[in-house]
Amino acid sequence: MPSTTQLASAARRRFIRNTGTLAAASLAAPGLLRAATNEIVIGCAGSHTSWMEKLVAPHMKAKIGASILIEGTKSSVNLEKMSSNKSKPYLSVVQMDDPVMIQAVGEGLLAPITKTDVPNVAKLRAGAVHMDGMWANYVQPWAGVAYNSKALKGVSSWADLWAPAAKGKIIIPSLQNTEGMWTLFMAAHLGTGMPLAKAQYEIDAAFDKLKGLKGQVLNVYSVMSQSFNLLEQGEISMLAGNFSSYTLPRKVAGAPVDLAAPKEGIFAMPSGICLVKGGPNPGLAKAYVNEMLGAELQAKIAEFSSSLPANTEVAATASTPKGVEIFSPDWAFVAKNRKEWITRFDKLMAA
Repeated sequence: MPSTTQLASAARRRFIRNTGTLAAASLAAPGLLRAATNEIVIGCAGSHTSWMEKLVAPHMKAKIGASILIEGTKSSVNLEKMSSNKSKPYLSVVQMDDPVMIQAVGEGLLAPITKTDVPNVAKLRAGAVHMDGMWANYVQPWAGVAYNSKALKGVSSWADLWAPAAKGKIIIPSLQNTEGMWTLFMAAHLGTGMPLAKAQYEIDAAFDKLKGLKGQVLNVYSVMSQSFNLLEQGEISMLAGNFSSYTLPRKVAGAPVDLAAPKEGIFAMPSGICLVKGGPNPGLAKAYVNEMLGAELQAKIAEFSSSLPANTEVAATASTPKGVEIFSPDWAFVAKNRKEWITRFDKLMAA
């Protein structure tokens, strides 16, 4: 049998081997360790995924050393994720629409953006920071009527959606999608003749006007990409409420589509950015938001997505329409009534 000295010596050799193996493993995989430390998960709109991957992810890696994991989905789904994981958040930053932000604030899911932590918030234009910094608009795509440029030369009025020639050739968004609100508010404007600022509160008139649109509609979507494919293929001629950050890059890529700014006006999509309360890596999350609001990235995103920049140091892009009203609705009013409107809209379209 081995002596006590021999056993102790063997034990030391095993310890040294095991320690060396662990050290070698640590040295062989420093990237994995750093990734675990520097990763932040960002919730954003599914339609933003392309430019988030192309512009934002490499920028954040170079500027703040963060590895970005992107979860693209609808704003309402992001809200559900934050709410269901409130006790142990895994999202660090969420980019979603203003009416859903209001709900998130009400549920205590957001941490305020301050000038101390995010200096670039001081450079945003008036009206871009909401509820004492609970969220800010980092960019605003404009929304109008997307159309197939082989089928139509343009769309001069939102009333073209109701025209007999458009029957069966249009798709509109569900009110579950924020862009669905544009058709609702335009229906109120066309039905009452009031300016949009007043018409937005005339919801009964809006639904009365939508009754006449129902027979025109081929489909109502909740997932926009499939409907946009039908527009590109010429199966439909118009897609109501679509936005510049989706349509215009597809036009540049060669798709037979364009985005109209009808005479009644267009809408500023309420694209907001917020810090998740208790989210992982709060320091990197704040640095991420600061970069998103900075002039360098603002200019790139605005140009790529044909959007309105929020940073006052960045000029509007050439694709921003001129000579038409750019309307932003009363989002508190929307947030208060949206569930009821969705139920009413769904019943109308299903009847």
